[in-house]
Amino acid sequence: MLLVVDVGNTQTHFGTFEDDRLTQHWRYATVRESTADELGAKLANLLALRSLSFADLQGSIVSSTVPQLGAEWRQVGERYLGHATLVVGPGIRSGMPIRYENPREIGADRLVNAVAAYDKVGDACVVVDFGTAITFDPVSAEGEYLGGVIAPGVEISMEALTERAAALPKIDLVPPRSVIGKTTVDAIRSGVIYGFAGQVDGIVRRLRAELGPETATIATGGLAAAIVPYTDEIDEVDDLLTLTGLRLLHERNAPLA
Repeated sequence: MLLVVDVGNTQTHFGTFEDDRLTQHWRYATVRESTADELGAKLANLLALRSLSFADLQGSIVSSTVPQLGAEWRQVGERYLGHATLVVGPGIRSGMPIRYENPREIGADRLVNAVAAYDKVGDACVVVDFGTAITFDPVSAEGEYLGGVIAPGVEISMEALTERAAALPKIDLVPPRSVIGKTTVDAIRSGVIYGFAGQVDGIVRRLRAELGPETATIATGGLAAAIVPYTDEIDEVDDLLTLTGLRLLHERNAPLA
């Protein structure tokens, strides 16, 4: 059984694969100060909920946007899993040519998503990841990682709005009752949801103008479900895209794992 771990700035998403089948997956809040022992204990407790243990894990791979947690997860492999955990980073075999001026600048999750999307589509595609930032990662029809677009994410934009404007309340991100808000809360919800939906559509249209009008667009990330229903340019939502990409990268680097 393979353990795949996607450490984001806000949430950590991990799961287990048997061959190419995802058998379980969980999410929890990312704590940047977590030690390997704390991560191991959390992993053991969640595995136990499904009557699993460390002994069931024959391999593991981690993608982390928090550098220090990548190192801690590597120690989890050494201390508890009995094997070397593969950490996505420079030198990993992705099977994807990188057309980025400095490949070391590419976030691990962005590369993982691009690999998974191209494997799924087999043609030009764009991944839109609704995380702490909203990232757009285009892949050419030949399977090349071309670069990307990075925009502020939904949650940090909402936090900035309420912190800088004392009279505006914090809100839950639920569907607005109409475009025209009849309360301050509804007005903020409308602005956030329709505003980000419009931004996503505008950027995707510009990317399709460069890549081709039939370019597939796949959304992923924790807040995709809140925004995508109000977009016109997203073809599908795949909440498990990053975990699938981690499995693919582990397969391509098995001798190194």
